[in-house]
Amino acid sequence: MTLNKNTVCMALAMIMLFACSHKKSETIVTPWGEVSTDSTSEAFAVKDIMTNGEMIVLTLSGPDTYYDYHGHGMGTQYLLCEKFAAHLGVSVRVELCKDTTEMLTRLCDGEGDLIAVMLPRKYGRKYPIRFCGATVDSLGMQWAVSGENKELADTLNNWYRPSMLTEIQREQRMMFSKKSVRRHTYSPFLNKSAGIISSYDPLFRKYAPVARWDWRLMAAQCYQESCFDPKARSWAGACGLMQIMPATAAHLGLPLSDIYNPEPNIAAAAKFISQLMNSFRDVTDTDQRRLFVLAAYNAGPLHIRDAMALARKNGRNPHLWNHVAPYILGLQTPACYNDPVVKYGYMRGSETVDYVERIRQRYAQYRGVPYKSSGIYETDITKTEELAPYNPMTPRKARKKHRFKINDR
Repeated sequence: MTLNKNTVCMALAMIMLFACSHKKSETIVTPWGEVSTDSTSEAFAVKDIMTNGEMIVLTLSGPDTYYDYHGHGMGTQYLLCEKFAAHLGVSVRVELCKDTTEMLTRLCDGEGDLIAVMLPRKYGRKYPIRFCGATVDSLGMQWAVSGENKELADTLNNWYRPSMLTEIQREQRMMFSKKSVRRHTYSPFLNKSAGIISSYDPLFRKYAPVARWDWRLMAAQCYQESCFDPKARSWAGACGLMQIMPATAAHLGLPLSDIYNPEPNIAAAAKFISQLMNSFRDVTDTDQRRLFVLAAYNAGPLHIRDAMALARKNGRNPHLWNHVAPYILGLQTPACYNDPVVKYGYMRGSETVDYVERIRQRYAQYRGVPYKSSGIYETDITKTEELAPYNPMTPRKARKKHRFKINDR
């Protein structure tokens, strides 16, 4: 049978009208075969998520919403999403958005299943959405799904309990406490008078040339990572003396069966440090580059590159640690992690800066030289004058005049 173009178009239009006017799935016989009119009914929303094996979550970067921490998704809202996904038996796929408008637009366009951000309910007057799940009633804010997705909204409402947010926050505090790392704490010096730092000094000496580092700097980093405990393991999954993540171990060719073995663990760490040294070749001063590498070892190179971009944008030197570290701290604030030059969002900057400072202090101790603080915490990132190292013992000019009058006698 020969069909002209007008006939085909009319048939398609009739099918679309028929599908929109019926909620139940039906099959229509057309000139080119059988076509199902199964509409995107809300009754199949949860079933589709379970069939696909993943729930697509639209969110924003931030400490409460979502951020990457050593390869793990973190943030109160994200962790709550993970629990709901586990309840459904699916995984979570995060789609980061730049702002609320993008989130709402993508939800309405069917590009996500759920907005896991506390949205003001006023948006319900402008967008066809349903508020459901996690909520802060006192502020009139809640998660949202598409207006057509009643089943998912009902499932979320039936699952969610107000106490869940408090439970998640308590779990996060535990994760970031010292108790979350299973390790024995050994002395930072095995025999100070003999110059022996640890039982692993021969291994640090052996593999430090691979990293192009002083072996004592590797020892200082190792103490910060694991306190010289080869069986140490963090909640995030970092293992061994140098706290290597399983994914990093695979990248470095370190079998998981050897990840707690001191020599392969230190050898892999030296190889990783060498790779980071190469990736930061634009930092030409070697001593400065090592500080950037320490920070990247802790937080990942992408976040450090974000901080360098912020420093450059604000007229600072992106290749000086004292100029970049304030922006690593700044990536904890919306003004910085929402800046257009930032590609990887929020990070726990104070943790990374503290990590570098503690290793520098330990390294100075191992070398037997005075430690001079960089004064990063004293820095105001809104200022552009040259940063001076901060020493708490240095007399400083008072910021306010004394309100009492002192009489000379």
